[in-house]
Amino acid sequence: MKKMWVPFVGVLILMLVITACSSGKTTDSSAKGSDKQAGEASKEVKLTFFNTSAEVNGVFEKLFKTYHELHPEVTIELIPTPIGGAQLEKFQSLLASGNPATIANLDAGTILQYKDKFLNLDSEKSTYEGLTKPGAVDGALLDGQFLGIPWTAQGYGLLYNKRVVEEAMGGSFDPNSIKTRDDLEAVFKKVEATGKAPVMLHGADWSLGAHYLGLTYSLQSSNVEDNRKFVKDLENGTAKLTDNAAFNGLIDTFDLLKKYNARSKDPLVADYTKDSTDFAKGDAAFYFMGDWTWAVIGNLEGRDKEFGIIPVPISNNPEDYGNTQVAYSEPKLFAIDNSGSTEEQQTAAKAFIQWMVTSDEGQDAIVAQMGLALPYKDVKVKSSNILSEAVSSYVDQGKVLNISVINYLPQDYWAKTGASMQKYLAGVIDRNGLAEEVQAYWASQAGK
Repeated sequence: MKKMWVPFVGVLILMLVITACSSGKTTDSSAKGSDKQAGEASKEVKLTFFNTSAEVNGVFEKLFKTYHELHPEVTIELIPTPIGGAQLEKFQSLLASGNPATIANLDAGTILQYKDKFLNLDSEKSTYEGLTKPGAVDGALLDGQFLGIPWTAQGYGLLYNKRVVEEAMGGSFDPNSIKTRDDLEAVFKKVEATGKAPVMLHGADWSLGAHYLGLTYSLQSSNVEDNRKFVKDLENGTAKLTDNAAFNGLIDTFDLLKKYNARSKDPLVADYTKDSTDFAKGDAAFYFMGDWTWAVIGNLEGRDKEFGIIPVPISNNPEDYGNTQVAYSEPKLFAIDNSGSTEEQQTAAKAFIQWMVTSDEGQDAIVAQMGLALPYKDVKVKSSNILSEAVSSYVDQGKVLNISVINYLPQDYWAKTGASMQKYLAGVIDRNGLAEEVQAYWASQAGK
């Protein structure tokens, strides 16, 4: 593990070398020079930290105190944002006032939107490529630039309740055995025969629009630039969803999920806590959701103990891209200000961020206390989040679907297209109607 040394250590080493090479006598002038160097090296630096992960404000504040105890010359002040508050507006007001935060924990799309305000971290890129798991840095690039350091990762797909699935299978369940849509339906039928619901489908627009339909834009290619081009082609009308294999494959699978949905009688209720709880307690074998739902089910009394995740199969060809890859992203990145911060602040910010993601104290705060997954190789703290550990196994094998194209999509894409997916789920429109509405949304974005 590479360590970032604070400036006064380098000065101390230099002083020792000079002393060793001298005759052993110290003059008044050399002593005064050494005192001046030490004083400059230990100059106090104050950093501010803008946090959009409001639910863990307290954990960050404790971490800042720990860092200050280890590095007394660095003080870090939290700029909190409320849960569900106007976070972007507050960030914009700081920029407008000429007093931006030194470090900002932001969605990748926000960093991209304000990319000229942040420090280009290409000089740190090779360091983080060595520290992180394969694909983590590539997934964090924005317009090809390394503007934000990844610190947490999330994955989603079809979660499964191991007990329910294995009772239906009459033996052990190998998640790698599901590589096609037909493979999935075969398991669904076995679960249904036991009287259990095969799958839980959450009816909220964010789940249907961003997470499910949003896969359309990532399944075109493993190259994010190809996926961006596809979105542009949708906008200008040169690409048609009705002719697109990924879209049709996704909707074919969605039809399967609809058929076996535990909420089929009332699919749009979308009670996230109830859906997650019922799945965790065994009322459904599978659940289209992400590892973040552990925040709901992790401490539930009476829940089952073993869970896992499989990709959403989108065809009956096991070789098709997406059938064996779990959707994976780094939703938050640490960016360093370049519009009002000094060089000293930027240097101290780089050192602090690297300490936070590599040190025992930082990893304990992120993994054990926040319950998040670090996309880093040398994580010494074991996560209590069984679902994020399951996602990590796919990451370690390189079996991930790069969904970073979402960083370039309009802020309302998921809500608008999610509403169309809700209509389709409820049987208000058919597939052609769904395609027309989604196509119309993208046409409305042309030229913006």
